[in-house]
Amino acid sequence: MDAETVISRCRLVAECTEEPGHITRPFLSAAMRDAQRLVRAWMEAAGMCVSMDAAQNLRGVYGDGPRIMIGSHLDSVPRGGAYDGVLGVMIAIALVERQPPCSIEVVAFSEEEVALSGSRELVQEPTLDARAYLEFHIEQGPVLDALGLPVAAVTAIAGQVRKRLRFIGRAGHAGTTPMRMRRDALAGAAEWIGIVEREAAAIPELVATVGMVDVSPGAANVIAGEAVATLDVRHASDAIRLHAVDCLMRAASEAAERRQLHLQAETLLEQDAVELESATVERAIAGAGYPVHRMVSGAGHDAMIMARRVPASMLFLRSPGGVSHHPDETVLPGDVEAALEVGMRLFEDPW
Repeated sequence: MDAETVISRCRLVAECTEEPGHITRPFLSAAMRDAQRLVRAWMEAAGMCVSMDAAQNLRGVYGDGPRIMIGSHLDSVPRGGAYDGVLGVMIAIALVERQPPCSIEVVAFSEEEVALSGSRELVQEPTLDARAYLEFHIEQGPVLDALGLPVAAVTAIAGQVRKRLRFIGRAGHAGTTPMRMRRDALAGAAEWIGIVEREAAAIPELVATVGMVDVSPGAANVIAGEAVATLDVRHASDAIRLHAVDCLMRAASEAAERRQLHLQAETLLEQDAVELESATVERAIAGAGYPVHRMVSGAGHDAMIMARRVPASMLFLRSPGGVSHHPDETVLPGDVEAALEVGMRLFEDPW
């Protein structure tokens, strides 16, 4: 199977949707069942023995004995793109169609976008028969596109902290309350948001995002009595990430104190960084004749769950324009062919 066929199959899966005109394919939906029927047929045509496990992961086995597991997910975010997750499954099937010299298990995870429940359930299997896990995935960012590179070896998946901060002040009339007498919750949150941007930019490889702010009472002529903001901080080093979070939380407390605000904070998510096995992928990229680029994934993937049980590796493909989780998400045929060449090289290397 060539790159154009891989892309064509991704587009066919994209037609399995709950929302006509958009790609919306959640876990356990009718659209997911339609997608799984398509993928099962392609797996069987490639000579795989296909089954579905208790977590509704679709699994196809080629060959006998301990195997390399290659996988990604079939679910999508609401109104997402055609290649996030699905491309990795289609590349895996294409590699099996090229009849590799080893046993392969292709797994199409049923759910990744919300809680990675497909891979979380799979790693609980006592009889998991895989000697390595490999995932092909679009980068979902602009780095490879900016560098003009088709693929990259992923060295780690960044750790993440997500918090919710509540700045509590006092609502008041916008026209009658003097500036010096205000306890403006939004002004305090805005001051802190500026600090988040500056501090994150000063630490190499750190990303920090205030993605949501909810203001109450939310009227043009009322001083904000409360502002609730989210904070998302990621880095491949847990120590650097946790130190940055401590600094940003201290900055929030100081901003609140300066404006006589009360601050409440809660942790929504805390996830450690996961180191991936990248040396084998790097050798395969070089052996296929492509420049070797290493990068950290800022997004979570099934590979970070699989790494709990077996050596796990990832290969990123360029995302043109850095677009993902969007209908304009796309891939280049030449990059898909590069991934297929690297994949076949990987089978020549002892894992």
